[in-house]
Amino acid sequence: MNFLRGVMGGQSAGPQHTEAETIQKLCDRVASSTLLDDRRNAVRALKSLSKKYRLEVGIQAMEHLIHVLQTDRSDSEIIGYALDTLYNIISNDEEEEVGKFPSRSEDLGSQFTEIFIKQQENVTLLLSLLEGKWRTSEFDFHVRWPGVKLLTSLLKQLGPQVQQIILVSPMGVSRLMDLLADSREVIRNDGVLLLQALTRSNGAIQKIVAFENAFERLLDIITEEGNSDGGIVVEDCLILLQNLLKNNNSNQNFFKEGSYIQRMKPWFEVGDENSGWSAQKVTNLHLMLQLVRVLVSPTNPPGATSSCQKAMFQCGLLQQLCTILMATGVPADILTETINTVSEVIRGCQVNQDYFASVNAPSNPPRPAIVVLLMSMVNERQPFVLRCAVLYCFQCFLYKNQKGQGEIVSTLLPSTIDAMGNSVSAGQLLCGGLFSTDSLSNWCAAVALAHALQENATQKEQLLRVQLATNIGNPPVSLLQQCTNILSQGSKIQTRVGLLMLLCTWLSNCPIAVTHFLHNSANVPFLTGQIAENLGEEEQLVQGLCALLLGISIYFNDNSLESYMKEKLKQLIEKRIGKENFIEKLGFISKHELYSRASQKPQPNFPSPEYMIFDHEFTKLVKELEGVITKAIYKSSEEDKKEEEVKKTLEQHDSIVTHYKNMIREQDLQLEELKQQVSTLKCQNEQLQTAVTQQVSQIQQHKDQYNLLKVQLGKENQHHGSQSDGAQMNGIQPEEIGRLREEIEELKSKQELLQSQLAEKDSLIENLVSECLKVELATLKSQLNSQSVEITKLQTEKQELLQKTEAFAKSVPVQGEGETPAAANSTDVEGRLSALLQETKELKNEIKALSEERTAIKEQLDSSNSTIAILQNEKDKLELEITDSKKEQDDLLVLLADQDQKILSLKNKLKDLGHPVEEEDELESGDQEDEDDETEDGGKDQDQGYL
Repeated sequence: MNFLRGVMGGQSAGPQHTEAETIQKLCDRVASSTLLDDRRNAVRALKSLSKKYRLEVGIQAMEHLIHVLQTDRSDSEIIGYALDTLYNIISNDEEEEVGKFPSRSEDLGSQFTEIFIKQQENVTLLLSLLEGKWRTSEFDFHVRWPGVKLLTSLLKQLGPQVQQIILVSPMGVSRLMDLLADSREVIRNDGVLLLQALTRSNGAIQKIVAFENAFERLLDIITEEGNSDGGIVVEDCLILLQNLLKNNNSNQNFFKEGSYIQRMKPWFEVGDENSGWSAQKVTNLHLMLQLVRVLVSPTNPPGATSSCQKAMFQCGLLQQLCTILMATGVPADILTETINTVSEVIRGCQVNQDYFASVNAPSNPPRPAIVVLLMSMVNERQPFVLRCAVLYCFQCFLYKNQKGQGEIVSTLLPSTIDAMGNSVSAGQLLCGGLFSTDSLSNWCAAVALAHALQENATQKEQLLRVQLATNIGNPPVSLLQQCTNILSQGSKIQTRVGLLMLLCTWLSNCPIAVTHFLHNSANVPFLTGQIAENLGEEEQLVQGLCALLLGISIYFNDNSLESYMKEKLKQLIEKRIGKENFIEKLGFISKHELYSRASQKPQPNFPSPEYMIFDHEFTKLVKELEGVITKAIYKSSEEDKKEEEVKKTLEQHDSIVTHYKNMIREQDLQLEELKQQVSTLKCQNEQLQTAVTQQVSQIQQHKDQYNLLKVQLGKENQHHGSQSDGAQMNGIQPEEIGRLREEIEELKSKQELLQSQLAEKDSLIENLVSECLKVELATLKSQLNSQSVEITKLQTEKQELLQKTEAFAKSVPVQGEGETPAAANSTDVEGRLSALLQETKELKNEIKALSEERTAIKEQLDSSNSTIAILQNEKDKLELEITDSKKEQDDLLVLLADQDQKILSLKNKLKDLGHPVEEEDELESGDQEDEDDETEDGGKDQDQGYL
């Protein structure tokens, strides 16, 4: 049994390279044997050895195995063995020594894959084997299944190269799409895994697969498997759908236009709370929610996102998601992902936002869903990720939703609070969170309230009316004052950062709020004191935010308070802090390590509460204001005055332009009305002409009848003169003739009346048209003259201002780096538009970078979520392969024992004939004889061919 032990990897008493020699002999047998059975047995033996002796089999047998695929296609068994052997050689999944040499395993797989695909015909050959044009179903199965596994392994090893070969192969992708329609589930399921690897990061293949009706087939499989209650197959289909849709605008549009969004609604009909939540169901539902988010991602083109959002509302998908949102017994991670999904479905879509505002929780009495969610956000006992998701949902609800912003702010106003009675409102929850003892609740409430004020000057002014009751007996204080009071009390850093972000958002672009803030004489000294102190690194961020708030109070100051005018505040900064020191402290914000993290994407996704410092929208505000505040600090009072004059001139110019625009708009409306009147009169004219034509036709018919009757009457009188006047004439009575004459006269009078009316209408239309054109021409001429005069006047004023600015620039001495303040002022005013365009370009680049990073993060998340299920699937496959391996090993034992017995018999014959036999062979033959006495003696011809 030494030979057998050498083959199977045991301790051998023979040569050390027995297994290599055996593999070489098997390869020779595959290459030279003329009998199909011999070749089949040799390939089967190579398959058994390929798992343990992967390197040796791969080096020696790959070429022969490929030749078998080319020449022995009529035999399914040998083709199946060859494909399985190639799979064992190329795949890293079967590497038994992967724990000892993981890098060696990966290198072997990629190297053997590179050898296999070096000849592109090999991949084309494999595709033809998968095509399914076989004689029997059994034949097809033995070839198709190992072929699918082999091609999947090739894609895992060298995906881009194999994808390119398949892409250029005629009908290559189309052949693989047939796997989804295979009636055998094992092939269909492995076909889904193959398409996953094929479509990964390849937009061209993704489009072809989608065009080959992949969406319809995958959705059918998901439905057949039970939607979210299905098994690992549903998970695989969902991952494939994500590959096809993520970052592929063409496929997303095709998915929407094909009405496939409507088919997603049953996925989220999860049943009652007692139906159970298995691990697989949680995984499936998580992937389904992620697929919805792929279609409405903020990184998609706005038009595509908007159309998908509307489709989800129209088909009831949003309503179904809100049902899960308000249901009980939903696992925490599914609830969190559902909140994030609803957030992006309603983000920026007014119809969806209005519906979400109307959703009520099933409580007694019913409460709005927004209120219930905010309760979770300000509750410190709730999971951190859930609180982040609720904050994101609230932000998306208010995104470009001025109506929703107004509703939130109104819940804080005294009249609304009195009307609501004892029920809790969203505004009250935000105020409660703003002033609670939990710093995370403070931060979340401050950021949420800031989003209610985002780009909405009206609500910033309304929020100034909010009054808060403090202690019993004390007068109420404004919300603005209470925020500054908490700041001065030295609370936690997270709380102070949240309040400072709220105040900066509130005061920006709102001079009235700035005036209210400066009216409290304690606020400015507090800010200057905070900025001037030399504090540790932890307090530097607070110093930077205080500098930003003070800078906003200068930049948006309307000089309505004499004691805190712009110039006095700048003098205070120079005296107490120093301009350079102030700008340095202002720069602490953008230099903070967490600033860039928050600026990357709108979703507040933090690993832990201590990282929750900056809000995404606030980072955009900092980027917008940091530069202008720096310029404002260095400007002199004369420059401020000149800038104010230029601003006033520009405002006057804008008001004049707006006035003329409104005038032109009104005249356009009047002209449109006149055109409609003319069109109406033309329609009436056409109707009258049609009526006249009909009447003329009728009159002509009656005339013809009259003439015919007249002729007939004359003939009758000639031939029947003797008859009386009261007799019938050709069946027509004289009374009827008289009646016809009367009708003719009546029709004639109607025709004359209609013709006169038609003439009157024509003259009226001509008069109206001429009058309208004259009035319009005169009006346009007067507008053109007045606008020309006004434009000339404005151009003159502009030239005078530019000349004054240049004269002032020449008269002021050089400062800084060679630029005078006047020149800087002129550049700032005239270059405002170009600066905005440049900033827009930078924002687009930044959005692109954020999109790429978000894609990478989502891919990592998808991979992590599916790892456990994939490992379980691989475990089942391994157990199946182990069973096959054991069976094949038994076959190999029988085969080798049979061969040894035959060798022993041949050696005995050689001895009988007098030929010498070596001792080593005798020992080996002795061992074989002792252990294989019962082996049969058949197959001599085959063994002679082997030798």
